[in-house]
Amino acid sequence: MVANVVDDYGWASQEGPHSCAYLAPHLLGLLRGLPCHRILDIGSGNGVLCAYLSSAGYQAAGVECDPGGVRISRKTNPHIAFYNFGVQDDPSKLLAHEEPFDAVVSSEVIEHLFSPHLLPRYASRCLKPGGFLIVTTPYHGYLKNLALAVMNKWDKHHTVLWHGGHIKFWSRATLSQLLSENGFRVLRFSGVGRLPYLWKSMVLVAVKESRPA
Repeated sequence: MVANVVDDYGWASQEGPHSCAYLAPHLLGLLRGLPCHRILDIGSGNGVLCAYLSSAGYQAAGVECDPGGVRISRKTNPHIAFYNFGVQDDPSKLLAHEEPFDAVVSSEVIEHLFSPHLLPRYASRCLKPGGFLIVTTPYHGYLKNLALAVMNKWDKHHTVLWHGGHIKFWSRATLSQLLSENGFRVLRFSGVGRLPYLWKSMVLVAVKESRPA
């Protein structure tokens, strides 16, 4: 096991996480507004999102650091390429098998990472010039944080007793800063699930910026 890397997130079935029900249609709507066809899912889990994108006509591939998730993905979706890589790995290992992608999606992953800056760096290496990165993560903002405190759900929401659980809690500002510091320009923010400002998740769409040599 690599230091600061969880290699078992408990994938045991082909059933999608509950977040996929409200996030997948939203992600598809965003992707349809972008000039992209080949999509990489970073943290593809058991392959449900890749399967959804493939059924919508996209050429999808996934990388997942949990070998159990990769086994389920390959068994359930043999027509899709899944790789047992994590963001701590060298992207050239993936690019030995795949051409650079038009877009990268990463849904409800970055909150689990000890070193979250590795995700946009990995994505950037895997994208074509001007490619897009779409990241989703649980939403945190003043009203939602206040509601959690008033309802005495703060401790449950931030529980440390979930192996492989959430260890980073993002706001729109902090996630935007992370992407900006790693070569992306944020184009769009949206909230998904529940009432406005009490959203379950937030979604940032960013474009890979050209860097001078």
